[in-house]
Amino acid sequence: MDSFVPWLLLALPLLSAVTIHLGLKKNQAVSALVSTASAAVTLVLAIILLLQKENVSVAFNWISIGGFEGIKIGLDFDQLSRGMMLVVTGVGFLVHLFSLAYMKDDAAKARYFCGLSLFMFSMTGIVLASNFIMMFIFWELVGLSSYLLIGHWYEKASAADAAKKAFLTNRIGDFGFMIGILMLWQITGTMTFDGISQFFDGAHPKVLVPSLTMLSVSILLIFMGAMGKSAQAPLHVWLPDAMEGPTPVSALIHAATMVAAGVYMMARLYFAIGTETLEALWGLNTIAWIGGITSLLAALMATQQDDIKKILAYSTLSQLGYMVMAVGLLNPEAGMFHLFTHAWFKALLFLGSGAVIFACHHEQNIWKMGGLKKTMPITFMTFGIGTLALCGFPFITSGFWSKEQILEAALKNNTSLFVIAAFVALLTTFYMFRLFFIAFLGKSRSDNASHAKEVGPLMFVPLIILAVLALVSGFQPVAESIAPAYHHEGFHFGPAFIASVLAVLIGFGLAYKLYANAEKDPLADKGLFKVFRNKFYIDEAYAKIVGYGQDTVAAFVHFFDELIISGLIVGGFSRAAGGIGRIFGRLQSGNLQGYAVLFGLGVLLVIYLTVFVS
Repeated sequence: MDSFVPWLLLALPLLSAVTIHLGLKKNQAVSALVSTASAAVTLVLAIILLLQKENVSVAFNWISIGGFEGIKIGLDFDQLSRGMMLVVTGVGFLVHLFSLAYMKDDAAKARYFCGLSLFMFSMTGIVLASNFIMMFIFWELVGLSSYLLIGHWYEKASAADAAKKAFLTNRIGDFGFMIGILMLWQITGTMTFDGISQFFDGAHPKVLVPSLTMLSVSILLIFMGAMGKSAQAPLHVWLPDAMEGPTPVSALIHAATMVAAGVYMMARLYFAIGTETLEALWGLNTIAWIGGITSLLAALMATQQDDIKKILAYSTLSQLGYMVMAVGLLNPEAGMFHLFTHAWFKALLFLGSGAVIFACHHEQNIWKMGGLKKTMPITFMTFGIGTLALCGFPFITSGFWSKEQILEAALKNNTSLFVIAAFVALLTTFYMFRLFFIAFLGKSRSDNASHAKEVGPLMFVPLIILAVLALVSGFQPVAESIAPAYHHEGFHFGPAFIASVLAVLIGFGLAYKLYANAEKDPLADKGLFKVFRNKFYIDEAYAKIVGYGQDTVAAFVHFFDELIISGLIVGGFSRAAGGIGRIFGRLQSGNLQGYAVLFGLGVLLVIYLTVFVS
């Protein structure tokens, strides 16, 4: 029975998507219930496997060719995947529940829930895949399903453009991912994670230097896939635009699951290769710095955003940078632990923003909110808990424990990255309390905010559940019982703790001073803050580069087509044929005297060649 449950975990959301697409498209209400029921059952199955605390592995050969080991269809429910599976199914179910109310009046609700089920199927496949081939297949399916969900309201040009931007940006990373997988297969001779683990188990002294170089390159190329999915600089530009999708989609895809897939994949690879071999490689410091730089840039951008979802989107980018930095510092346990805790409080914040947007009649500008503490008390309390958890408020929130472990890893391995991480923690507290003060405190700044009412149970119950998890999921007994492969190592009083507490205090103090009673942003047009508001003009630079590249290629193609093809090849042959024709045409004049002269010259030429030449 245990071996059957992982297949059921994978099959149920696919069955739900197929059923809705083929038979229930016209029945919106039933489609929503079928998809939600599927998510509920998969959550129960994941909890059952979790409580058994046993690793479950099932596989069968799909293709076998000669001496090739074969392509396997296999699922692994082990210590690494159990925590991630709980995140996918837990957040997935709560998003489905929230969506029943949030999307109740949407004209394409059946298509929306079909997309959610397809995404759940794809994400489950990534988490449970036992080999890189399966993971890559589901990796691409996640890209497809996110494209469909981001572009759900495709009638809006901005939503359609955001979906295409996300899809194309991810393809850039996936191209490197595919090459890296093939290189790793060339080195190890296997595609399975167990096979990779066996290859490197004590094999480090036997691996030649060229192989280590190839291995370093292959890992960096595989990391390109993570850069796309987990939106690391310079492939980060798709994530903020993806907020054009429905807010529950943002909570599911862009807070807890899809964007975490890159971190999960790298952790899976690192655990398979082993620390001994990884320490001998070059390039891993590059991964850590990409994570650190992404974290810093995104946090600076978040300080000047006015759209409530954009603030949370850049916050997600920043926290993903934290996780990637931990992986690059050879501490994937810390990265995965932060992934686990971050999933709950960031899903809470996104769903909380959805409740605010819903109550404020789809207003997303925080400067047109205000006073929501009185009209939306449950959302206010739960959003406040999520804010504290994201800031890493000491001891009582899950975010404190996971952030602390990343700071410890940075302090131990790279002082510069530790300084960046501590500064990002300060910025996180600053921009989150900026959002909190403006949106929930003070007086209402618009009719939409003044007429807002608390959302119904289908929306606030998921918020309450996530708020509890945002508080308790980081404590050691809870973390160890759920995800023993990645948990915190206890509290250490030292520089990391001092930096963490100071970051929270200074960030809160600055936010209170500037925004507690502000009617407009006092930093909006000041120096660097204008650059932060415009996202360092990276999108504009990309637009110019792409536009210039397209114009250059178009000009070259036009030149080649007109001069080489039309002018020299096609036109040249045509003119040559015409010229030769005109030459011979002149010889065929119809004049008998001319023919006689030519005949005489021909006879003389034959005599000359016969007598003198031969």
